[in-house]
Amino acid sequence: MPEVLVELDRTRPGLAGQLTCALRAAISDGRLSAGTRLPSSRDLAGELALSRGVVVEAYEQLSAEGWLLARRGAGTTVAGRPPRTAGTLSGTAEPQSPSGGTERSPRADPVAVLRPGVPDLAMFPRADWRRAYERALRTARDADLDYGDPRGAPQLRAELTGYLGRVRAARIDPNHLFVTTGAAQAFGLLAGALRQRGATTVGIEDPGSPGVRGHLTANGLRLVPVPVDADGLDVAALAASGVAAVLVTPAHQFPTGVVLAPHRRHELLAWARRSGRLIIEDDYDAEFRYDRDPVGCLQGLAPDLVAHIGSVSKALAPGMRLGWLSVPPDLGPAVLAGKAAADLGGPVLEQLAFAELLGSGGYDRHLRRSRLVHRRRRDALIAALRRHLPQAQVSGIAAGLHLVLRLPAGVDDTALAAAATRAGLGPVPLSATRLDLSPAGRPSGGRTTAAEPGLVLGYAAHSPGELASAVQLLAGLMA
Repeated sequence: MPEVLVELDRTRPGLAGQLTCALRAAISDGRLSAGTRLPSSRDLAGELALSRGVVVEAYEQLSAEGWLLARRGAGTTVAGRPPRTAGTLSGTAEPQSPSGGTERSPRADPVAVLRPGVPDLAMFPRADWRRAYERALRTARDADLDYGDPRGAPQLRAELTGYLGRVRAARIDPNHLFVTTGAAQAFGLLAGALRQRGATTVGIEDPGSPGVRGHLTANGLRLVPVPVDADGLDVAALAASGVAAVLVTPAHQFPTGVVLAPHRRHELLAWARRSGRLIIEDDYDAEFRYDRDPVGCLQGLAPDLVAHIGSVSKALAPGMRLGWLSVPPDLGPAVLAGKAAADLGGPVLEQLAFAELLGSGGYDRHLRRSRLVHRRRRDALIAALRRHLPQAQVSGIAAGLHLVLRLPAGVDDTALAAAATRAGLGPVPLSATRLDLSPAGRPSGGRTTAAEPGLVLGYAAHSPGELASAVQLLAGLMA
């Protein structure tokens, strides 16, 4: 590597973060120009008297962000990108990287700190995606660019079938798999198919996602709240509701973070088989787990009863508008007609590029890197909450990109969230996730985390330093 200033404060933790930021700054201001070949991780570690793991972590992070290009046999070179706009939390120092160093935010319009449901858009694997897209463009046949199968590119449906079978234990027939513009389109397609069957109601987890509720009601379905407790969806309450279908998030319930317990899974499948009803499985946050074993999807247990929905909005970026929907065979014709009417199949080059990313292992590698970063950020948020808000309780931390902060009785979580929003933060009040706020709407057994005041806090999009500053500000608002 050409001689370039790399300043490290060895009295502080987070040397990998410091090195990442120093190299990023050198590229951004032109001291390391595009095409410059960097030394191997072993050589640079020797020059800087660091462990090789520190350098590897820095190189991997910068490669994931698109600053560096790492090619087998060709070493690591500078990709070169224009300087990016800094976005910092008002009233705080420049934010820290996941490893403790200072970093520049790539967000010209920053995501509010603590806002749930948003990934770190700077982690999008630009270099891997560019290579996948270029290969898709080179290998696409002329016929691939014509109006194609409304279900989506066959290459992507085949790759998704294998991927979901491998990582989610799904049993999907590519003929019944649809590539969608995110989960939102999948909800709309299912709502239309249910209405064709004469259905007017759908059960929905309570507490649950306000956004998902909006998609279903916008497509003509009436929502029936079904309570959630420490074991997940209350199937006894579901059975008494008389709904035609139910939407569940069994891998990581939003917002509580609970996993649908094994006995509840069996009860839910028995309900669907007994009554001929449909289970809509939103495989929300299934990719991100930290302190628990993975759980397979419901679809793999009963492909004839479960419609399975997933997307890359959290794993890659919401702006990708890429998702999938697997349906039972009897729903296939109605969903196919709805998909054809909606968009005739969607953008094929993006689908072919995603198929390349899946097939090359790039998607798996990106998820592994993301899990490490998210775990560090989750740990930093928990530590800050325990330091600044010791009276509050934290739950839902084993997986996902958010956690629940349960507040002392009597705290108005809506007013607190509004004050936090005015201060530039983005927590969601727990009460806003409930459809039925009456005592009768609460589960009869188990414990719900949403019967009490609380906040839903996201941690994926911000560094430990930003999260710590946000919690300190939040504690001041509570005081």
